[in-house]
Amino acid sequence: MAEVLGGIFASHVPAIGGAIARGLQEDPYWAPFFQGFDAVRAWLGEARPDVAVVFYNDHGLNFFLDKMPTFAIGAAAEYTNADEGWGLPVIKPFAGDPALSWHLIEALVDAEFDITTCQSMLVDHALTIPIQLCWPDAVDWPVRIVPIAINTVQHPLPSPARCLALGRAVGRALARWDSDDRIVVFGTGGLSHQLEGPRAGFINSDYDRLCMDALAQDPDLLTRYTSLDIVELAGSQGVEILNWIAARGALGDATREICRNYHIPISNTAAASMVLEAKVAQPA
Repeated sequence: MAEVLGGIFASHVPAIGGAIARGLQEDPYWAPFFQGFDAVRAWLGEARPDVAVVFYNDHGLNFFLDKMPTFAIGAAAEYTNADEGWGLPVIKPFAGDPALSWHLIEALVDAEFDITTCQSMLVDHALTIPIQLCWPDAVDWPVRIVPIAINTVQHPLPSPARCLALGRAVGRALARWDSDDRIVVFGTGGLSHQLEGPRAGFINSDYDRLCMDALAQDPDLLTRYTSLDIVELAGSQGVEILNWIAARGALGDATREICRNYHIPISNTAAASMVLEAKVAQPA
């Protein structure tokens, strides 16, 4: 059966992609953030995943305010990146895994999640930047991807509890996937930030650290908050933590924290990375 290796949680702010394009990884402003991925890449070198299931939020490349699904899953054989207007270079396409995508789609519908199935899907910086951070020198991407988009833009938003339940349903489906695939789960976005209005530039370090601690130790703690609570606590774009919560759900109950990094600010965002291994070895 397939093996879920663990989860990678990472910020995806477009300015990171600009820094990659300009080679600013060692710049004093950027270095504390990029250095956090040394440990992530070391773990990936040992884990050697074949597939990445990525929980993220689309920023208008596929969906806009007139049509915004709560949950959408890609079922394509290939996913291409497109120009979003940030001035970021368009990067090479990603191979999909249609068989696994359809397995997840069928399992989620059976679990009574109403999802949008996308047999053609573009991927934006929310997916591409974390992949670039993890495999910066890749000639060909080493993983096939299954993108799962969560609405963090158009209210009403899904609740943290619903996103955790979504992730757990994905995790159960992955555990039943009849293959030798080695799977890594991504949760991307955030952490706290607000891009507009009187609170533009808002960052709440205490809440960010609470989220990281809870994801590692007690993800159900985060379901005590509503999505509107998160807007108040973490800013209007801080609700991207929903992607992290869903990804955590897919890892099952037993995890071990491998590494974490937290750095502020990147642009006007609290930026972070973390790896949770999905299975904890039992003592002999």
